[in-house]
Amino acid sequence: MAVADYAEKIPNNVDLREDRRLQRALESWQPNFLNWWESMGPTLATRDVYLRTAVNVGREGWANFDHVPMRDYRWGIFLAERNRDRRIAFGQHKGEPVWQQVPGEYRADLQRLIVIQGDTEPASVEQQRNLGATAPSLYDLRNLFQVNVEEGRHLWAMVYLLHAYFGRDGREEAEELLRRNSGSVESPRILGAFNEETPDWLSFFMFTYFTDRDGKYQLGTLKESAFDPLSRTCEFMLKEEAHHMMVGTTGVDRVVERTAQLMVEHNTDEVGPLGAIPLPVIQKYVNFHYSVSLDLFGSETSTNVANYFTSGLKGRWLEERRQDDHQLTDDGIMVDTVTDSGEIGKTEVAALVGLNTDLRREYIDDCQSGVNRWNKILESAGLPQRLRLPNVAFNRKVGAFAGIEASPEGERLAADEWARRKGAWLPTDVDKTHVRSLMRPVHERGKIAAWIAPPRQGINGKPFDYDYVHIT
Repeated sequence: MAVADYAEKIPNNVDLREDRRLQRALESWQPNFLNWWESMGPTLATRDVYLRTAVNVGREGWANFDHVPMRDYRWGIFLAERNRDRRIAFGQHKGEPVWQQVPGEYRADLQRLIVIQGDTEPASVEQQRNLGATAPSLYDLRNLFQVNVEEGRHLWAMVYLLHAYFGRDGREEAEELLRRNSGSVESPRILGAFNEETPDWLSFFMFTYFTDRDGKYQLGTLKESAFDPLSRTCEFMLKEEAHHMMVGTTGVDRVVERTAQLMVEHNTDEVGPLGAIPLPVIQKYVNFHYSVSLDLFGSETSTNVANYFTSGLKGRWLEERRQDDHQLTDDGIMVDTVTDSGEIGKTEVAALVGLNTDLRREYIDDCQSGVNRWNKILESAGLPQRLRLPNVAFNRKVGAFAGIEASPEGERLAADEWARRKGAWLPTDVDKTHVRSLMRPVHERGKIAAWIAPPRQGINGKPFDYDYVHIT
């Protein structure tokens, strides 16, 4: 197990103590990060929060739980343990030793991949900064703040790579990561989904289920990278990302469970007046967050992604488990498209240019598992209603379906019909107003808002009514 230096200002296992130049660079970046955290991070004032802090790598003892003032959270830099025998698993360099330094010919592409990933991390903190004021319980408030500090640590992880391996260009990009802000007109975040609002807790749970799940798959492809420091960084980040998705999965579980309880108890579908979120509104939120997250995978075909794969920069999800030659020069794949007749269909393309579709399909299958969970809750309650994922062409702004409109069932629609019917499929102002009206804070230990069921277990063996957050 690599030894972490937890005594320094920046806990790490990358030998910062021995690299004074890099340590000084990161220590000079830290005040700017803390200024960003104060101005764009959580707005609810707290004394301390029961947080998990990364302190090492390896399967045992990698995190410490304790009450910590968030400004004093020890955002550190951790890479998974190095496999000195690791070889490149795909592309034209397959079989060669992985790279410990950035090859000159791939410098610009690698930097761009790191910047795009890095830009998503602070963006989600900015999107969620006001949610603490309306938390449904101290348990949920703690989970929000855990997500926030770990997104901040993931930013540190990307900034480390920029500082350590990309010289002046990397340092300038690290500053830009703090200059852009979610939703800003002048300097928005790079990817569209990270400029959307997260104004309520249903949105937060959907975001952590659908959008953080996109993050899981993007990190999974970068984990395969031939650039070993990036691979090891992403491997460790995936440990923390799992908690974010748990928050989303179980959060939606609990919303659906509470809605189902009230539907059965009062023998009605109209649970809005009872202080809950109706199933049709939950479905609309699923439709929106899922479709926006699908756009994060880019176009169905991409020569850039083909080049990343061939060069060894970015692999496929679980690359080494694939049963093929890992070079794909002669393979094909069916991708979604609008056919010559104007219908929603599929066409075959070279597998290399269809890698975005390959990754998106892995993601779609994973998303369906959550929908299956939520439907089991409805089934267990004896209700006939079911939630579902909309068609891949629904509400798309990127890729083959960006220029058309489609129903959740995949029916091609004229623009005027879409305008007339979209309120049945996407959250309306009335829906959003109702959901926001429920967002009344419950900051009392052991209590919870009426629109959501309590969790089945607490954090790190603690009970639900533990004092997870001390509010000032």
